[in-house]
Amino acid sequence: MPKANDNPLLLLDNGNMMSVVNEGEFKCSNLSFHEAKAIIEMYDEKDIIKCFTNNGIEDIIFNYLGIARKEYEYKHVRNMRPGQDAIAFKLYETPSETQPVIEAGDGVEAKKIKNVYVYCQYIARIK
Repeated sequence: MPKANDNPLLLLDNGNMMSVVNEGEFKCSNLSFHEAKAIIEMYDEKDIIKCFTNNGIEDIIFNYLGIARKEYEYKHVRNMRPGQDAIAFKLYETPSETQPVIEAGDGVEAKKIKNVYVYCQYIARIK
């Protein structure tokens, strides 16, 4: 298990990824959801920092990765430390090619306007 609190794992999204890679040398690679889940589960809850406020990203982490819901500490991080790791949850949106109209549960119509995709990247600060 990684050493407690020296270099907590950072959970990032599109909006804050560029600010944490502001300084230093990094290695980045794409992760499968299974790999992202395994990395997150290697850390204790207190050794993970959530660097975003988007509740949709939390739904991805807990519902789609199958990780038990936890209350990760939120912190705005400006730069990663040497030896620190992060997982970025990147949202990718495209316009919907079809725009079906459905009836929502309360009788109102809803129209599909976009497709939302997510992928994960592993980021390690080397220097």
